[in-house]
Amino acid sequence: MATGLATKRLMKELAEIKTKGTPPGIVLLNAVALDQWVFLISVLGDETIYAGETFALRLKFPNRYPIDSPEVTFLADAEYIPPLHPHVYSNGHICASILGAEWSPVLNAVAVCITMQSMLASNKKKERPEGNDRYVRSAPSNPKLTRWQYDDDTV
Repeated sequence: MATGLATKRLMKELAEIKTKGTPPGIVLLNAVALDQWVFLISVLGDETIYAGETFALRLKFPNRYPIDSPEVTFLADAEYIPPLHPHVYSNGHICASILGAEWSPVLNAVAVCITMQSMLASNKKKERPEGNDRYVRSAPSNPKLTRWQYDDDTV
């Protein structure tokens, strides 16, 4: 459970979502607990390769949030499948610099969702990252423990 600074920040973000709502295509499905939220993400527009698809994005917030980034994954279960995307592994892990090296405490849960929505909207080819099967076999349960190499921000 989040404590101190994290609790205060998460309560503020949750209150803001409840009063102002979320951007189009982003819905807070549930806040399992104060430190774990699930959003539904849809890419708007018929011209996207993800038209009509919805993905579940889980954010787990550490005790030091927003100083430390949340653990962010697309759900991979019986109900939801992670998007086919060059930066999204079949286990739901996401290789995106905003979730690691470029995290900033000024970002929040909705900003992460908007970034993921934008990442999907700009993609032109549905495919898994190179080495998907190898990574998934050996991946830690927490993607923040992976040493990502950020070398392609064009998709």
